[in-house]
Amino acid sequence: MRQLLILADTDGSNSARKRTGKTELQAQLADTGGLAATVAHYPTGASNWIPIEHRQFSEISKNWVDEPLDSYHEILNFIRKTPTRTGLAVSAYLDRRHYPTGMEPTTEQLEHLRLYPYQTLPHWNYTIQPNL
Repeated sequence: MRQLLILADTDGSNSARKRTGKTELQAQLADTGGLAATVAHYPTGASNWIPIEHRQFSEISKNWVDEPLDSYHEILNFIRKTPTRTGLAVSAYLDRRHYPTGMEPTTEQLEHLRLYPYQTLPHWNYTIQPNL
């Protein structure tokens, strides 16, 4: 079975307490893509130590320092053209879809959630298996 590791911060919509995020991972990644998604949440305020974010955002910030960011087009171009010594390639696009807020999972969605918590920090670390 294919597996995916997600390193996430614990703030906002990524919160380990949010049930909607878990049901969406179940539906969109696990069930649709046949992926086992393991989620490891970093503590609040530590998201800058998530390895890919640390590598990516520091380089992007250096690339657009002292530049006016006055359009989405310019921001996306700075992100896309950010070089790294190790060859990290960054892609970016503007997503204009509407995402409703305040959604709560249904009882049925929660019943179909195949969430397996880890022994270490079980509220922050878990795997969601596909419903096959």
